[in-house]
Amino acid sequence: MTMNSTDITQSLSGHERLIADIGGTNARFALLSPEGDVHQQIVLPCADYSDIVSAIKAYLDQVCNPPIDEAAMAIANPISGDWIKMTNYTWEFSIAETRDALNLKKLTFKNDFAALAMSLPLLTSADLKQVGGNAEQEQGSALAVLGPGTGLGVSGLVRSGENWIPLEGEGGHVSVAPASERECDIIKTCWKLYDHVSAERLVSGMGLQNLYKAICELEGAVAEDLSPAEISTRGKESADPYCAEALATFCGILGSVAGNLVLTLGAFGGVYIGGGIVPRLGSYFETSAFRERFEAKGRFRGHLEQVPAFVIHAKHPALIGIGEAFK
Repeated sequence: MTMNSTDITQSLSGHERLIADIGGTNARFALLSPEGDVHQQIVLPCADYSDIVSAIKAYLDQVCNPPIDEAAMAIANPISGDWIKMTNYTWEFSIAETRDALNLKKLTFKNDFAALAMSLPLLTSADLKQVGGNAEQEQGSALAVLGPGTGLGVSGLVRSGENWIPLEGEGGHVSVAPASERECDIIKTCWKLYDHVSAERLVSGMGLQNLYKAICELEGAVAEDLSPAEISTRGKESADPYCAEALATFCGILGSVAGNLVLTLGAFGGVYIGGGIVPRLGSYFETSAFRERFEAKGRFRGHLEQVPAFVIHAKHPALIGIGEAFK
């Protein structure tokens, strides 16, 4: 598998390794034992730290500063060289300078959803909740993975002989196609804020807020200052008609985007949904418009009807995946 890393020596054995999953809201850290066990998992809010080095040192302090020579980190960002500037947060840094500041011999960064994709072959049935499709997956077909959180992560896995290769892309920034006049009106309203209304602008935490505000504007209502979690909760409980429509629209558009991804990758082996939002929706998501919109691909409806969708319920699966970067 390909990765961007700063190496000084070959991989060291017999030491704990540091692994992390860094998103736009939280940074999840853990240690990986020489036997491959993930332990000492701690979640730290990014906003509590001025930079990534401070957050890493704070984590290591909490786990009694074990000797660490190697680290691998998943991050919600494209990796295209030494310099990383996060898309949905303020941190920006050099991989090499971060390695040196932490006295590491090796530091690797991968896109967070490529790391999530790397975890898929390691997940068990207990980690997954199937939402429609045929339980018998097409052996050898590519797998698709996406998930709304602070942003919208997108990746996939393709076969190469006996190995799986993760794809690093930025599919969250593809354009969205409306499926109804109402969605046309919502997107037109969002154009007042963004010249490009990407999937991420509608299917993410900020997406829930954008949908809610657009719907309020269309209805002539004053939008409250609600967090994504508040919109989601009110929507699930049907406690607010504007939140209810926002959440329903969110699930429908996610279905369309997921179906597009499966067709683009030829991922007829299944689509896996992670991120911080959908796993918390529970049975609401299963009965939402997601599946109908996922399958609504005209002449290819019959193909999509067979493709299983899975919601990932494993705790911090990207940490499991990024551990594969040491192999």
